[in-house]
Amino acid sequence: MTHLVPLAKEVDENKVTPGVLGFIVFAVMAVAVWGLMKSMSKHMQKVDFKESPDADAEQAREQADSAARQR
Repeated sequence: MTHLVPLAKEVDENKVTPGVLGFIVFAVMAVAVWGLMKSMSKHMQKVDFKESPDADAEQAREQADSAARQR
């Protein structure tokens, strides 16, 4: 076992790599983000962006227009 000690000294101690575990964690996070984006897209397609006109706002606008015409 002592003949492996010189090989261990040759390894750069400042070099740090994430390894297989880091890749697996990154891949799982990427799949989770993809799934969330797909779900959000599906929910956004169900949203109706067209609003019905507000009767009170329409009446207030007409009153403001008539008041502006009188001046």
